[in-house]
Amino acid sequence: MSIRPSPSLRLTHSIRIRVTLTLAAVSALVAAVIVASVCMLIRNRVESEIFAETRRVATKWIGLMADGHIPPPTPTARVPLVQLVDARGRVIVAGPMAGDRPLSTVRPTEEDRLQEVTECLGDQRCLMLTASRVPTPHTGDLWGDEPHFVYAGTDQPPALRGNRLELLVGAGGGLLAAVWTWTTWRATGRILRPINAIRQRMSEITAKDLSLRVPEPSGRDEIAQLARAANQTLSRLEAAVSRQREFAAVVSHELKSPLTGLRTELEEALLYPQVDARQAIARSLSAADRMHQIIDELLAFARLRNAPCAPEPVDLGALVRAEAAARTAGVPVHAKIEPGLRVLGNRVQLASVVTNLLVNAQRHATRQVDVTAKRAGAPALVTVVDDGDGVATEDRERIFEPFVRLEAGRRLDPGGSGLGLALCRAIVAAHDGSLRVEDSPRGARFVLRLPLMTN
Repeated sequence: MSIRPSPSLRLTHSIRIRVTLTLAAVSALVAAVIVASVCMLIRNRVESEIFAETRRVATKWIGLMADGHIPPPTPTARVPLVQLVDARGRVIVAGPMAGDRPLSTVRPTEEDRLQEVTECLGDQRCLMLTASRVPTPHTGDLWGDEPHFVYAGTDQPPALRGNRLELLVGAGGGLLAAVWTWTTWRATGRILRPINAIRQRMSEITAKDLSLRVPEPSGRDEIAQLARAANQTLSRLEAAVSRQREFAAVVSHELKSPLTGLRTELEEALLYPQVDARQAIARSLSAADRMHQIIDELLAFARLRNAPCAPEPVDLGALVRAEAAARTAGVPVHAKIEPGLRVLGNRVQLASVVTNLLVNAQRHATRQVDVTAKRAGAPALVTVVDDGDGVATEDRERIFEPFVRLEAGRRLDPGGSGLGLALCRAIVAAHDGSLRVEDSPRGARFVLRLPLMTN
C-alpha cells in the first residue's frame, strides 16, 4: 500500500513555493523598513519647513514691536494665522484669518521663549504653530511687564493628520512587496519549467527504452548544462546497456557450441552401448576445457572492468625482454629494447598483454616477429610486427571486440575464444594507455602506448 503525500506536504517541498515565501517575507521586511524611513523623512522634512516659516513670521512681528507700539500682524500665504495673546488668554491683535480665540494654550517661559507645537482643536482641525514669548523690554514699554505671546501657525497638511501618511506610504510599500513577490513567482516558475520538463522526461525513461532524451534549453546556464549532462549520461547508459546485451548474447552463443558438443557426446554414450564410455568422456573433456577457458577469460574481463588491480612501478623494457625471451617455440622473436622505460601499472596484467600480442604475432607470422620498446615523447611505445598477411583496414577495430574472430584466426587457432585482444585492450585502457593496429609495410603492426612515470 503506497502512501501519497498530502497537498500541504507537497507544497512545503516545492522550491517555487519556498523561494516565493522566503522572498515575500524579506520583501515585507524591506518594505516595512522603507515605509518607516520614508514616513519619518517626509514628516520631518515637511514639519521642519513649516516650523521654520512660522518661527520666521513670529520673530519678525516681535522684532517690529521694538519701537514701543504694536504694528499690524504680518501673515503670509504659508502662515496665515498670527495672533498676539496676553497672559489671561485674551486676543489682543490677530490677523484676518486667526479669529478671536487663542490658537494655543502654550505659554513659553522666559528661558524657553520659542516652542513649536501641533494643536488639534475640537473641530478635528489641527494647527502647526510657533508660540513665542515677547521679550521683557518690549512688554515693559507696552504692557508694564505683563507677559504676552505671539502665535504664528498654519493648518496641518492633510497628509500629516493622523496616520494618513503612514497608510499612504504603507500601501505603496505593500504594493511594491506584492510586485516583488509576483515577479519572483513568475521568474522562479520560468526557471523551474525546464527542470520540470527534465523530471517528467526522466520519469518516462525505463530500462526497456533508453532512447528518450531530456529537452535541452537554449543557452549555457546551469540548467542547460544539467540537461546536456543528463543526455550524455543517458547516451553512455544506453551504449553500456546495448554492449551488455550484445555481450550477453555473444557469451550465450559462444558457450552454446561447446555445451552442445558436450551434451552430444554424453547422450551418444548413454544411447549407444557399443560406444566406449571412456573415449566419449575423453572427447567431452575438450569441450569442457573450452568452456572453462571462456569462463576464465570472461571472469578476468569482468574483474578488470569492475576492480582494477593496484598499480606499481614496472620496468616495461625488462618485462618485454623477458616475455620475448620466453617465446622459444614457433617463429623466432627479435627484440630491440630501450632501457629506462618505467610505467605505473600491474606487472601481471601488462605481461599478459605482451604475451598475448607475441603469441598472436607468432601464430600469423611466416618467418619472424619483431618487438621493440622505446620512448616516444611522453609515452612508452611497444610495437609488435609480424610478416604475415596483416589485418584489413576495416577489421582493425573489430578484432578488439569480444568474441570477434576473423577467418584467419579461426583457421590458425580453432580452439580460441576471441577474448584475448579484447582483454588486452581493456587492460591497456585501465592503465590509461592505448592499443591499436597501425599501418605497416608488411604483416600486422600492433602498437601499445603507456604513459611513462614522471619521476
